[in-house]
Amino acid sequence: MITSLYASLLSLLIVKLSLSVIKLRIKNRISVGDGGNEELQLAIRTHSNGLEYIPITLLLLLMLELNGAPKILIHIFGITLLVGRIFHAVGLPAKNLKRRVLGMQITIYLLIALALLNILFLAFAGSLKF
Repeated sequence: MITSLYASLLSLLIVKLSLSVIKLRIKNRISVGDGGNEELQLAIRTHSNGLEYIPITLLLLLMLELNGAPKILIHIFGITLLVGRIFHAVGLPAKNLKRRVLGMQITIYLLIALALLNILFLAFAGSLKF
């Protein structure tokens, strides 16, 4: 299953983002919340944002794969998701608005494309009875 490759790579990204939060918590001796520390706030939001968008996008990617989409399409979307999430993960804590916005645009457009393609694959595969 192709989606498992991208789920694994994105899981490693989430681990990296988690470790960034942990490192800042230790450095600043903040066990809960952000203590008003802007660097920790950004790290927490970067981690949280990944956790908000990655699961649903991976689920849609998996559904598209199970619906019989061409393997190359799954790879293109998987790579696109990974690139978008990396752009966002690098851009947010660095306060690089262009990179952050690009990462979010990639993610949002990918979510829309995956949702629509899943609907189309179901409709044309005869799975939906109108």
